[in-house]
Amino acid sequence: MAIENNQVVAMMYELKVDGEVVDSNIDKDPLEFTFGTGQIIPGLETRIIEMNEGDSKDVTVPAAEAYGEYNEEAKQVLPKEQFGDLELSVGMPLQGQGENGQPIQVVISDIKEDGSVEVDFNHPLAGKELNFSITINSII
Repeated sequence: MAIENNQVVAMMYELKVDGEVVDSNIDKDPLEFTFGTGQIIPGLETRIIEMNEGDSKDVTVPAAEAYGEYNEEAKQVLPKEQFGDLELSVGMPLQGQGENGQPIQVVISDIKEDGSVEVDFNHPLAGKELNFSITINSII
């Protein structure tokens, strides 16, 4: 039986970006999610809908159907004082709050000569094609 909306799917996956493994649950517990409710990226969901329990498949999800294209305008320069006593470095991920209080992750993309800090609000995988190796463990 193929996957349908509102079913709980358990799957194993390995995610590669540019040929490098960036995430995997191999040798761990399966990822469980309710299909059709937006709990996984849209491009992955549309590519596994025809799969059945026990099926394995390699899936490529373009950036536009994953975390979106990289947006150069999604950067902001902030005064260093806003970071308190944190020891900052380029590439450092930080957890913050969005306008509605929801948690967001940013990455320090630059520390300017004047001490100000440029943060990047893009998802770390924005602009990247995602390559998954998937196995469907169960569909309930």
